[in-house]
Amino acid sequence: MTTVTQLPDARVVDHRRQVSALRAPFDRRTWNELGYLCLALLVAPVGFAYAVFTVSFTAGIAVTVVGLVPAGFVVLGGRGWGAAYRRTARSMLAVDVAAPAPYRSPRGFWRSLVARLADGPSWRALLFAVITFPLAIASFVVSITFFFVSLGAMTHWIWSRYLPEQLGSDGQLHRGASFGDSYFVDTPARQVALVAVGLALWWLWPQLVRGFAQVFRLLTVALLAPTRASLRVRELEDQRGRTVEDADAKLRRIERDLHDGTQARLVAVAMQLGEAKEQLAAGEDGDALALVDSAHASTKEALVELRELARGIHPPALDDGLAVALETLAARSPLAVTVDVDEAVSASPAVETIVYFCVAELVTNAVKHARATGVYVLVEQVGADVRVRVRDDGQGGARISSDGSPAERTGLAGLLERVGSVDGSMSITSPVGGPTVVTVTVPSRV
Repeated sequence: MTTVTQLPDARVVDHRRQVSALRAPFDRRTWNELGYLCLALLVAPVGFAYAVFTVSFTAGIAVTVVGLVPAGFVVLGGRGWGAAYRRTARSMLAVDVAAPAPYRSPRGFWRSLVARLADGPSWRALLFAVITFPLAIASFVVSITFFFVSLGAMTHWIWSRYLPEQLGSDGQLHRGASFGDSYFVDTPARQVALVAVGLALWWLWPQLVRGFAQVFRLLTVALLAPTRASLRVRELEDQRGRTVEDADAKLRRIERDLHDGTQARLVAVAMQLGEAKEQLAAGEDGDALALVDSAHASTKEALVELRELARGIHPPALDDGLAVALETLAARSPLAVTVDVDEAVSASPAVETIVYFCVAELVTNAVKHARATGVYVLVEQVGADVRVRVRDDGQGGARISSDGSPAERTGLAGLLERVGSVDGSMSITSPVGGPTVVTVTVPSRV
């Protein structure tokens, strides 16, 4: 089954495997996370020092204008630290955090200077370095202490015989671990009890490591991932570029259709009418009527082509409402299309246009690719959104592919872009053998 869904937040991909508690002390994931805690202890002091230097250097040199230029580049160095932290988290914590949008220097000296000094991803990375400094120390000390204490307790019965003798409060000499001056682990029962304690600590140790690693993951996502607002801005910028490219491609297609189709027919009509005029002026009306009939037929064909072009730009049926437009679309389809539009649907004209073209594209796909015999279209109001569900009984296997040039970026990929431009979502369920169900949800007002 193929399921494609546009998600609201795609900043993080978690690659962790589920590991049982019994296998945890021996699993690779636990040791990778312990390695991360050890590496964090080595890197944290350097990152903390860089963060402190950035703040003090920027504050100290802010009295000059020239000094703010290097200060801005020092601040941007935080992006390098953020990239290093994300790579480490990807390789050792099995969490893939998306990188923020690349820094783009605006035009103008003052604007670029302020942009460098106020770069959000850089300062969040520096804040990460400051917060994780004490966390790295605490996590390393606790995890390593639990690790060696558990190993020492489990193996105490082996190496305790080599410890020096100690005088206890009972006046006798003892070997082994002591708790105070009166309790020594030097009897079989106490050795067994200490081994049990060591085993308990050994199984508790991975949970502590995972807990500290999870704190680092949360901080990585919170401070080093791009914000939802920046992702949305980047998405809108990409959509704007694609919209301009697609609009240019559509205009070129309309120009080509007019040049090769309608314009050619009108030129032929003009030539036929000119020839008929010459014959009538010369008193030869034998072929004039046939020429006028041919020109009349060509004119009607040109009008049909113009109507088709106009319908592709804005369907006239939408002027009478979405329900009428979809019923007209269904009547013109070679398939049996059933349309069910909820009377409660209330959408702006722009949303109605998006819904219409989505249904038109999905019906066309069912005709061309799905080998379907019927399509069912349901349009309903769900709160403040309009939900469209199109189901066909075709062969299934539909998928989204956005590869290729702008002129080739059509079909489902084009629908996903069109729906995303108004903060909508689209999901596709298309198992091989069918049926294919496409659900589009868009806001009622944009």
